[in-house]
Amino acid sequence: MAKESAKTTAESTEKVIDGGKFLTFQLQDEEYGLEILKVREIIGIMDITTVPQTPDYVKGVINLRGQVIPVIDLRLKFGLKESEYGKRTCIIVVDVNGVMMGIVVDTVSEVMDIETVDIEATPSFGTTLNTDYILGMGKVKGKVKILLDISKVLTSEELVMMEELQRRETKGKDNSSG
Repeated sequence: MAKESAKTTAESTEKVIDGGKFLTFQLQDEEYGLEILKVREIIGIMDITTVPQTPDYVKGVINLRGQVIPVIDLRLKFGLKESEYGKRTCIIVVDVNGVMMGIVVDTVSEVMDIETVDIEATPSFGTTLNTDYILGMGKVKGKVKILLDISKVLTSEELVMMEELQRRETKGKDNSSG
């Protein structure tokens, strides 16, 4: 019962991605997917409180039923052009290593079942491009969905910053409700 890849490439570092359910969404004209198990909920765009001295892609924090959650704009994180938020803009609340975080996407598409055989390894773009955050490429209905490892979209330093932001804003909220 060895778990071996059927691929005959010389690269032994290629990881085989298990199929499963993925929440698909759109950024600009591209389709992406997240493992559904990382998704906590999907909410419409709401007021985001900006926090000074954070990177451009950190939009701020939201108050979701009393819990302060940092929000990032995935377009900006990926170096895409900023877009005005519309009626279809959503915040996907995800659990990244125990940190609840919102990611702003253009629109949520659907939950898809993508089989292991329909997921290809991330193509090599050379050594200068970090693609660790891409689980693989899902082939669905003649199209390609970029499957993201949401826990690697942010670096460990950025995740620590999100945790600190959440802690600081929660503490500030607690102090002001006295």
